[in-house]
Amino acid sequence: MKTLKKIAVATTLAAIATSALAHRQWILPSTSILSGEDQWISVEAAISNNLYFPNHHAIALDNITVLGPSGQELEKQSTAQGKIRSTFELQLEASGSYRIFSGRAGMFASWEEDGERKRKRGSAEEFAAMDLASMDKLQLRENASRVETIVTSGAPSEIAVSGTGLEFEFITHPNDLFTGEPASFRVLLNGEPTAGVEVTFVQGNDRFRNEAGDQTLVSDENGLVEIEWPQAGRYWINASSSIAGGDFHGVPLERSASYTLTVEVLPE
Repeated sequence: MKTLKKIAVATTLAAIATSALAHRQWILPSTSILSGEDQWISVEAAISNNLYFPNHHAIALDNITVLGPSGQELEKQSTAQGKIRSTFELQLEASGSYRIFSGRAGMFASWEEDGERKRKRGSAEEFAAMDLASMDKLQLRENASRVETIVTSGAPSEIAVSGTGLEFEFITHPNDLFTGEPASFRVLLNGEPTAGVEVTFVQGNDRFRNEAGDQTLVSDENGLVEIEWPQAGRYWINASSSIAGGDFHGVPLERSASYTLTVEVLPE
């Protein structure tokens, strides 16, 4: 009976501690750093309440792209998409760094019509074709998000920035992370260094801690953020930004962007 009570208390504490972590997206490789030729890894992708335990919803396989070291798109092997997670395997034939990511961009509108609140999601092209100016009490938002992980086989290669949305310029390579060695990233918004962006990082396996241990930093005037890892493990890193004062075909537009990265930190 005492054991059951302890489990119940621990479960309650864990639920309280991780309530702030609800519905976080992640892509997790079985390992991030490999040596040798013709290596294979497995990958999980999910949206969950705990890192990295699938317990809410899968990230659709069709939304996940894999780019090899030379930028070519690679095929996902042994694919399976369930309700709470997606999985696949990946063959790493060439030496260098591989990008595995899910990107999404879209718009959302809400307005009043005949006394009722209407809502719509869609692409910029769909909204451009609508008579937005005639909509009563219109609220228009645009969001771009990217969820990513990076895997290196052999010697790491350069990771180019896209210049679109919110992303990191890697001053420290994401597959060269160790405790006792601070890592530096530059936050970019549409290719430009951006100050004042909040960057949150937290170690995975939060299900087994009473306190999740989120830490939040803010990018400096040069867009730089320096992270000191408290211990080895897998980490979830997220940056988000809101941009006010936008315009879309003469209608006020709120813009937001987010970037999420999973990395592996090794012992010193």
